Amino acid sequence: MRVVVTSNNPVRLSFLTALLADAGIEAVLLDAHTSILEGSAGAIPRRLVVGTDDFARACMILRDAGEW
Repeated sequence: MRVVVTSNNPVRLSFLTALLADAGIEAVLLDAHTSILEGSAGAIPRRLVVGTDDFARACMILRDAGEW
């Protein structure tokens, strides 16, 4: 797994997950529960990760969408 985006913005992360899913790339959100537990102060950003084999294509998709 490789990190493609880190963010504290749940709307952006949801959009990026959907964008990657539309391209057939499974994305997993890490640190969501930890981020909630710390009180949403922004100290622990959530990580959106994809499989190593999908990393280059995911980066290209996000870059083409102006999100990376």
